[in-house]
Formats: sequence, C-alpha cells, structure tokens
Amino acid sequence: MHSMKGKTVVITGATKGIGKAIAQKFAQNGVNIAFTYNSNEAIANELAQQWRNEYGIYAKAYALNILEPEEFKPLFSTIDDDFERIDFFVSNAMIYGRPVVGGYGKFMRLKPRGLNNIYTATVNAFVLGSQEAAKRMEKVGGGSIITMSSTGNLIYIDNYAGHGTNKAAVEAMSRYAAVELGEKGIRVNAVSGGPIDTDALKAFTNYEEVKAETIKRSALNRMGTPEDIAGAVYFLCTDEAGWITGQTLVVDGGTTFR
Repeated sequence: MHSMKGKTVVITGATKGIGKAIAQKFAQNGVNIAFTYNSNEAIANELAQQWRNEYGIYAKAYALNILEPEEFKPLFSTIDDDFERIDFFVSNAMIYGRPVVGGYGKFMRLKPRGLNNIYTATVNAFVLGSQEAAKRMEKVGGGSIITMSSTGNLIYIDNYAGHGTNKAAVEAMSRYAAVELGEKGIRVNAVSGGPIDTDALKAFTNYEEVKAETIKRSALNRMGTPEDIAGAVYFLCTDEAGWITGQTLVVDGGTTFR
C-alpha cells in the first residue's frame, strides 16, 4: 500500500456528520486537510487544531457558501497559499432547512426556488469545485474526486424528490467528468449512501419513520453511520482503487435490495 502521508484533500462541509468523519479518516492516515464550513467558524477552527495536534497533519478551515458559485475560485486560490498541492477533492457539503423550502416535499408541492437551490448545492458545487481541484491535481500527476450521492435516487423516499433527482444528476455528471479527466490521471467516482444517522437526516420531518424503515430494510439491521461513508470515500482515493473511475459505490447496508 502506497502511503497517503503528505498529500492533501479538500472537503466541502466538514464540521459535522459525514464530512467530519471523512476528514477524520484522511487525517488519521496522514493526509493534510483543507475543509470548508458554512457559518460556525469557531467549531471549524477547533477541529482544524484538533486534527493538527492529534495526527501531526496540517489542517485549515475556510468559509464557503455553496449557494454562491462565484466563491469557488477565490476559495481555491486561498488554499493555494496554504497548501503545496491538492490530491483529492470531496464534494460533500449540502443544504437543508430554509434554503430547501419548495425542494423538500411532495411532488405537487415542489417549487422552482427550492429545486434550484438543491441543484446549485449538489451539481453546481460538484462541477465548480472539481474544475478548480482538477487544475491543481494535474500539476501533481493526477488525483481522485468524489461526489456524495444518495440511494434516494434509486428508491422512493417520502418528500425526497428534489434531493433524489439531483443526486441522480450529480452521479451522471461525475461519469462525464471521469471520462474527460481520465487522461489527466484523475479518477472521479460517487459514493451513494443509504440513510445515514446525521443532523441533516434528523432535520427531516419524518426522521423517526425513516430510521425505523432503514433498520427494517437493512440486511445488517442498523442505521448507517458517517464512518461507514468515510471508509468508502477514503478507499476510492487510495491506489488500491486505482482502476476504479466513473462508478457509484453504494453504501447502504443492503437497504436497496430488500
């Protein structure tokens, strides 16, 4: 196994839940972490300091509003000032709450503003972040890009039409990116999680129902954890996954085949 030490990953949205678990996994393996936060600067800086102290890596947090596409170029320019290279990019940040009003709900209640916000935060954020990351990866001989998806684009989940269709869109976009970036030595894949026990899921109005149904459907009789997703993301960035690109790795505890 080739060492990951000294490489750098950029992760959007890594102060809690899945993003935090992904950052922790990379940090444990000696990878430097550049990560973004939406509003809680204090928590982000605390995490960066914690990872620096605990794992001896360099970590730094940057503010980013994924609903503002023009922020990606200056974000990566700032990262350039602090890190010597970029090897991996994980498009993880998502939105919930007020910005998804009109995008989270029954089909007949969907509204353009909410749907457009979900598309911006899911597909546009992946495209713009990957474009900037790919320019840096090409300089170091290649890298790996991961977008986060959801099995909600494979099976029906109540009130999830807006999110599920955009997850299908970002998976399709990742396959196009994989073909076009392959000649640069850059692999692009998606990790599609079943319902994972995070604050984002708990924000759903039917959280308890989703949790119970997930446990019932799972071949492993439990909910997924952020660490389950983090392991898959990390694997796809290692040399052991060196011939895997344009794929979607489903991490769902067997919930989509029962």
